[in-house]
Amino acid sequence: MANLKEIRSRIASVSSTMQITSAMKMVSAAKLKKAQDAITAMRPYADKLTELLQNLSASLDSEAGGQYAEEREVNKVLIVGITSNRGLCGAFNSNIIKHCVSLAESEYQGATVEMMAVGKKGNDLLSKSYTMAGDHSEIYDDLTFENSALIAEELMNAFSEGVYDRIVLVYNRFKNAATQIVTTEQFLPIVPLEGGEHTGADYLFEPTQEDIVTQLIPKSLKTQLYKAIRDSFASEHGARMTAMHKATDNASELKDQLTLTYNKARQAAITNEILEIVGGAEALNN
Repeated sequence: MANLKEIRSRIASVSSTMQITSAMKMVSAAKLKKAQDAITAMRPYADKLTELLQNLSASLDSEAGGQYAEEREVNKVLIVGITSNRGLCGAFNSNIIKHCVSLAESEYQGATVEMMAVGKKGNDLLSKSYTMAGDHSEIYDDLTFENSALIAEELMNAFSEGVYDRIVLVYNRFKNAATQIVTTEQFLPIVPLEGGEHTGADYLFEPTQEDIVTQLIPKSLKTQLYKAIRDSFASEHGARMTAMHKATDNASELKDQLTLTYNKARQAAITNEILEIVGGAEALNN
């Protein structure tokens, strides 16, 4: 009977876990819809603005903001890992952390690498092995363009002042609820379009090229970072919804197995009791 009591306890524990994971799945599904709509609406604008900036970068001089397009020898690199503040979202965070470490140890092996975390999970793990340039986990408390722009300005100032020769973003790009693509994106210096056939000569500037470009570059960079964080935010909820869905299915399957085991054990116990009663009755008759 002790065995039956243990199995009942496990069934109750699994049932409780299943209720929690099911609730978390529904919460993430509700948040995902809003986050998905936000990134879907923003992505075409952000991509077009980045393309325009890349087109113009070849014709920039330093006074017009060309300091953000200045290619230097890569001696010091900042890798910005965009993760989440909470776990229970499968491999969402570990994929980003592994990719940041892989970049540091392979592509930028000969350079001095520092990390910046946007998300508590990234900061907790990366800070154990790397020098941290900052932690912006608080951005998820109020994820707005204005708050994201403050981080972008910090990165832009660090690059223009020569603190870093290259700044790279690593984040999960949202594809759908079940698929998140680990993406590496160079933030600074600005990457010109491949081939270089599109230049500022293709555009007519009014009032002046300098005025437009001076305003365009900071706005484009701020939008690029905000899009990356928004992408990661939507991916987080998609990953958590998928993880909790799988956890709920696994808990349901385990509960069924435990219930079957419990019924078999109870049946065996009842059978043993019947056999003992029958055996006792026969002994009395003899």
